[in-house]
Amino acid sequence: MSFSLKNVISIKDFSKKDINYILKEAEGMEPIARSQKTSQVMTGRILGMMFYEPSTRTRLSFETAMKRMSGGVIGFAETGASSVTKGENLADTARMVAEYADALVIRHNLEGAARYVSDIVNVPVINAGDGAGQHPTQTLLDLYTMRRIFGKIDGLKVALIGDLKYGRTVHSLSYALGMFGVKMSFVSPPELRMPPEILHDLKQNKVVAQETNNLQDVLDEVDILYVTRIQKERFPDPEEYSRIKGAYQIDASLIKGKDLIVMHPLPRVDEVSPDLDDTPYGKYFEQAFYGVPVRMALLNSLLSSF
Repeated sequence: MSFSLKNVISIKDFSKKDINYILKEAEGMEPIARSQKTSQVMTGRILGMMFYEPSTRTRLSFETAMKRMSGGVIGFAETGASSVTKGENLADTARMVAEYADALVIRHNLEGAARYVSDIVNVPVINAGDGAGQHPTQTLLDLYTMRRIFGKIDGLKVALIGDLKYGRTVHSLSYALGMFGVKMSFVSPPELRMPPEILHDLKQNKVVAQETNNLQDVLDEVDILYVTRIQKERFPDPEEYSRIKGAYQIDASLIKGKDLIVMHPLPRVDEVSPDLDDTPYGKYFEQAFYGVPVRMALLNSLLSSF
């Protein structure tokens, strides 16, 4: 097996073979991510980080992944620490960082920003989230989490809950789960339904997905509750956000006795109660850790042939 992609922009660019390759590579990287082994495969390599939007887990796990493999990291975690504040445009910033680094990781508020950058630089580009568009590396770590916990992905039943309109994590994840024959349930307020173009694509690929606004409809039917926060920063109307926030709240009493787990890409606000943190249900912190071996696998696969 080998990895066929030169950039990581959208999960739609991946084949099932590509996904399985990265997940398999991540298994081998996990002991290094846990400091049980060391690696020098990125010695002399530098990763450029361009974060136009806030990030904790994605940014730190990419940095950790590179450093666990003995590579270096440069870049900015906020535009206030860059020449963006002086009016430098995205293209010029990307070209400059690409002169200093062997690969770029970019998070941007505009959909399509990562693909645009990949067209103008000569190093691999990884999309760390583009507005309400895609977040492919989050999807890969989500899939890895599912496989580590259940031993498989094929045939699982997953409910995607919360902000399905603006949530880029669920956009990417729904496409990937469809490749594995996962039965999906989309649980959201009517205002935050999964975008129609994604529903259309899934239907075209004969992916089974049901929609509901009632969480109780799925609690006895699924293996995984994949919960997302209502994304205040994406709402054009603050009043609309105020009406919808807190629409779904998962706590221990709600799922007591259920045979399922709770995942969340984080950060959470009030949609997952802390009383789940130390229970067998709550897997979101474990999920966040798995971002390190998965991103190690991605970086190594992209740069080993570059």
